[in-house]
Amino acid sequence: MKLKFSSQSLPKSGVLVVTVASGAKLSGVGADADSASGGHLGRAMKAAKFDGKKDQILDVVTPASLGLDRIILAGVGDSAKLTSREMELLGGAIAGTLQGAKVKDAVIAVDQTDIDAALVASGALLRNYGFTIYKSKKENNLLESLNLMTADVSGARKRYVALDAVAQGVSLARDLVNEPSNVLFPIEFANRAKKLSADGLAVEILNVAQLKKLGMGALLGVAQGSPHEARVVVMRWQGGKKAEQPLAFVGKGVTFDTGGISIKPAGGMEDMKGDMGGAACVTGLMLALARRKAKVNAVGVIGLVENMPDGNAQRPGDVVKSMSGQTIAVLNTDAEGRLVLADLLWYVQGRFKPKFMIDLATLTGAILV
Repeated sequence: MKLKFSSQSLPKSGVLVVTVASGAKLSGVGADADSASGGHLGRAMKAAKFDGKKDQILDVVTPASLGLDRIILAGVGDSAKLTSREMELLGGAIAGTLQGAKVKDAVIAVDQTDIDAALVASGALLRNYGFTIYKSKKENNLLESLNLMTADVSGARKRYVALDAVAQGVSLARDLVNEPSNVLFPIEFANRAKKLSADGLAVEILNVAQLKKLGMGALLGVAQGSPHEARVVVMRWQGGKKAEQPLAFVGKGVTFDTGGISIKPAGGMEDMKGDMGGAACVTGLMLALARRKAKVNAVGVIGLVENMPDGNAQRPGDVVKSMSGQTIAVLNTDAEGRLVLADLLWYVQGRFKPKFMIDLATLTGAILV
């Protein structure tokens, strides 16, 4: 989606979205549109009992004399009390309304000075996502361009740079989670992470021989039932002082989790292609840090395995040795995430000595229940 910021003026054609605060008093571009339409907007608001409450949406077909196809009024409530998150949600709600109306291009007039247009743009960008590459019939309702009109054009442009970088990281994480497991197996995931070196990340891929040498018996035990070899990917961003300890993010990357010999029920097992969500999140985070040139040292480490019930798979009752030297009795092969993360956390703390570590993993079924 092409996105730009511009100064406020009433457009002569297309679709216009106007933000309206509580009390339903039109201002700025909204007031200009109402005046140019001979009070049409005001009458429509009164008829629909639209008073600018938060999450209210009013779609108004405009008179031919105005030139615009339609005007969409978006209620924001008390704009002075909106948090940053709520401003992003406002942008998402507006984008969703435009997508539902199959609008491709629109202008959003952010008439309230206490609403950050950059955050509204970020929410619209995050909402404007689709994953359709495997669909035979591609119905594309995504927006193609947005123009956000604001009183603070230069400020919005500057603030949007970092928000855009985060949105790109989110989009990457979503793409990785949405990929089917016959496409995104451990080696393919690692190869995609390697491409992030073009954004300034130092990316290192550890293969099975290297993992054996390090003693990652817990992680490798999970992977041994799959024809797809395990990989560990280390991504580093050096944006802080050279000697500063990094922040560490560790992600579980089980590209498909059958449960192994302790196999899961068939119902809903297709969702287990998303058991690499923790690794996807870490990968997207590292891309976001790099693209917004974050002034921090960070390391992202992901353990990529596939948990399958092959004849060579580990069995309930097997004993494996982790990188820390401790032995682990595997009583249930569907408790594989802790085995993967145990070796990764030990490796990260020893090699990088980070300020802290955050591990990210998808929830277990037991937690969901």
